[in-house]
Amino acid sequence: MADRIVIPRRLDDPELIGLWTIDEFAGMIVPFTWGILAQHIFVGIALAFGAWFALRKAKAGRSSAWVLRAAYWYLPAGFTSLKSTPPSHCRLLAG
Repeated sequence: MADRIVIPRRLDDPELIGLWTIDEFAGMIVPFTWGILAQHIFVGIALAFGAWFALRKAKAGRSSAWVLRAAYWYLPAGFTSLKSTPPSHCRLLAG
């Protein structure tokens, strides 16, 4: 007797635009658009390829949230518009 219940195998896969995840696509389209607007199409294509390659290597089998967490820890405060932990002298004021 055949099972009527089908469990999806790809439930947690990220959303794709073509062959790329959303963050890879955004990383490619921004330099490419800049290249078109600045009339340096080949430079934009090269930067888009470099951004795609860098994001693929940075993620390396991990989720996209890993890149956001790394940006939170390694980029200057306020760069990613994420709230940071208040300084120790203000923690009593935070409640």
